Amino acid sequence: MLEDYYFDTSIWLDLFEKRGENGVYAYRLLVKIIGEDSVVYYSNMVMKELKYLGYSYKEIHLAFNLIPPCKLGKIHIFLDEKEEANKIAKSRKIPFGDAIHAILCRDNNLQLISRDKDFEKTKDLTTAKKPEEII
Repeated sequence: MLEDYYFDTSIWLDLFEKRGENGVYAYRLLVKIIGEDSVVYYSNMVMKELKYLGYSYKEIHLAFNLIPPCKLGKIHIFLDEKEEANKIAKSRKIPFGDAIHAILCRDNNLQLISRDKDFEKTKDLTTAKKPEEII
């Protein structure tokens, strides 16, 4: 089944930093996405998290530019999604960014790709899968 994907920040880091086996799996999934009729999405939250971790916007954009434009999409975060994420983050004791990622996947019908165990607490919103579960 063909579908579109949303990589959380840790998966982008696996790709950018070529982090061992996780980086290999992330790369293989990206190659699969590029080879089929699918798109990988990101949001400003991913950009903010990468920036917080020390990447410049220029470095982030250079890395994203390696992906064909027709295979990379950006999702806008709406105010109501931010408000819902705040409530979920507080009530479930998870980072705000993880709540946003889960909500964006639900609202945009995307498969969340992540290794983060916090997404166990958002299964009612979306189910996270690891790259190796897709390839």
